[in-house]
Amino acid sequence: MGNPEKIGRFSSCRGVAFEIKPHADPFAVPAPVINPPRNTSSARRSWLPWGSFSRVVPSSELIERSMSRTSSHFCDLDVDDYEDEDAKTLVDIEEGIEEGKFSQPPSPLPVPPPKSGPKKQSSSRLSVILLDQGLFTVYKRLFVVCLVLNITGLVLAAVGKFPYARNQAALFSIANIFALVLCRSEAFLRIVFWLAVNVLGWSWVPLRLKTMTTSLLQCLGGIHSSCGISSVAWLIYALVLTLKDRENTTPEIIGVASTILGLLCLSSLAAFPLVRHLHHNVFERTHRFAGWSALVLLWAFIILTISYDPFTKSYSNDLGSRLIKRQEFWFTVGITVLIIIPWLTVRRVPVRVSSPSGHASIIKFDGGVKSGILGKISPSPFSEWHAFGIISDNKKEHMMLAGAVGDFTKSLVANPPSHLWVRQVHFAGLPYLTNMYNRVLLVATGSGICVFLSFLLQPSKADVCLLWVTKGVEQNFGKEIKEWMSGHPKEKVIVHDTAVLGRPNVSQMSVDTAKNFGAEVVIVTSNPEGSRDVVDACKAAGIAAFGPIWDS
Repeated sequence: MGNPEKIGRFSSCRGVAFEIKPHADPFAVPAPVINPPRNTSSARRSWLPWGSFSRVVPSSELIERSMSRTSSHFCDLDVDDYEDEDAKTLVDIEEGIEEGKFSQPPSPLPVPPPKSGPKKQSSSRLSVILLDQGLFTVYKRLFVVCLVLNITGLVLAAVGKFPYARNQAALFSIANIFALVLCRSEAFLRIVFWLAVNVLGWSWVPLRLKTMTTSLLQCLGGIHSSCGISSVAWLIYALVLTLKDRENTTPEIIGVASTILGLLCLSSLAAFPLVRHLHHNVFERTHRFAGWSALVLLWAFIILTISYDPFTKSYSNDLGSRLIKRQEFWFTVGITVLIIIPWLTVRRVPVRVSSPSGHASIIKFDGGVKSGILGKISPSPFSEWHAFGIISDNKKEHMMLAGAVGDFTKSLVANPPSHLWVRQVHFAGLPYLTNMYNRVLLVATGSGICVFLSFLLQPSKADVCLLWVTKGVEQNFGKEIKEWMSGHPKEKVIVHDTAVLGRPNVSQMSVDTAKNFGAEVVIVTSNPEGSRDVVDACKAAGIAAFGPIWDS
């Protein structure tokens, strides 16, 4: 887990590379705080073993050694297909030492040698997103509350204090499956986010209520995960009761229920953080196809159990009248509808792909999209989907910015497609909730800017200030995006080009900018460490802040 070659592999939001040799760039806007460190005595990153968990300390050696080419570091949401060789190359570029291509130029001043001592291990993305987020995050609290409620009901049923649950154990398992699907339904969540913005997006609504709602909506994955485990527990309990009463059931019912249990267990194991982190494609495909198979078998289970008459030991013919009277049937209908809706909107559409540099591609689609919305695209809809922020003026077209960090995103640069598969139901994420506040600071690194640009291109309910830390704006992102960033007041759009201004303290910049702007909340899109540091710094300064989490 500490192998530095693995850091870049599954990072959904990449940081930026830095170089110490500045060059003139009229587009750069000075940042409020610029104090880049200059000593070379520390290793890349250090584990300092104090407290319950280690803390990650970035090293200034990155700046001294960094003479990379135009940045290949982007903050996209594509996490599906990084290969080991890609990860190694990207990490080397991050450190400015890509083998065979870059060398440290001679310095006019003597550079003190690095201090001797054991080399510290680098922190992996998994340790950052799981350990450094703390024990009492909203996500984990929702997980625990949901799990405790289910366990309490299960225990009461087992000791005879909850007879309804004992007699309807399978129903409780199906109800948990319905809840977990609901928490991941893009169509349903789009409605929920829209309601949150329109109901709470008034100046007189208390800020505390808005931030609590934001935390809840961002962490619904905690309920999703907890309901998945709870559904397995209830189904095991139902199977135990059924096996004790075999004379009133059939081998077919037991077999179907056992197979569903196996599929649920397989899906849950595939979603285990370590597996999901190291083998994301395995997770995605297992989750999808095991889920579909379980849904088909769930219908078979419903039909068999409802139509079977234990008194006559046979299956009844009046299935229709029995089905509509049973809760299991309606829960299964709801699950089926929620799963099918996104797939009914899948279309193969023409796209226009351009590459400002070899490290990113811009994908353009027809049709305008509202600000704060994300979308999914795929080269093959049944194998993999990739999520990206959407840039649009909500008029004729919208676009996605994809950093070339994996097989799919690199193919967009090397072999631009003429068509891609899309889901026409776009989904709302954390940036969409910007419109729930009055004044918001948006902080982005690299291509994390893509999901925030729409707030500059179309009217927004919120008064926003944008802080963007990146490298080589025109070289990496093209003239079009550079023009969009130009023409705004310097205090509202702050662009820190690291090629000119060096590596900043993004956390302190965010705090200072938020205070100067009078922001109610800060929303950041960066790599896991960067997002964590900005959020922590803002909260320490008494400013509400949100960034991407492990299971966003």
